[in-house]
Amino acid sequence: MASNEENLRRSGIVLPELPSPAGLYQPAIRVGDLIYTSGQLPLVGGKLMEPGGRGVVSAAREQEATVAARTAALNAVAVLRSVAESLDAVAGIVKLTVYVSSAEGFTNQHKVANGASELVGEIFAESGQHVRSVVGVTSLPLDASVEIEMIAYCPIK
Repeated sequence: MASNEENLRRSGIVLPELPSPAGLYQPAIRVGDLIYTSGQLPLVGGKLMEPGGRGVVSAAREQEATVAARTAALNAVAVLRSVAESLDAVAGIVKLTVYVSSAEGFTNQHKVANGASELVGEIFAESGQHVRSVVGVTSLPLDASVEIEMIAYCPIK
């Protein structure tokens, strides 16, 4: 069975530089055997990948938001690795919480969140099977379309 770091390399996924916090908080914190990430946005190179007030997700923007969810999850994995020191130290992804800035009547938040869940599966394989909550909201920081929180099980050796 391949390690998480090997899965990352084999898939061609490159973790981004750690995103800078947009406020006064820690990007992630360890509490015992769990690592909690703060909400991560779809930032690329420190900039929102969908600038200009395009944060609200409608049926017409569902696919774009799914890509944004994958990007936000990638940022969460980068933050997770910074605390765990290696993705091989992560024994499992416990939970993802996905917030989707939703237009009135938009009900496919679960499909948008699949972008994040699929990324987690690519990197962590069976240990990436997780529970998930998806919440539609009226707005998110910086007018992002999605925000991802992650909880990982990372036993202290």
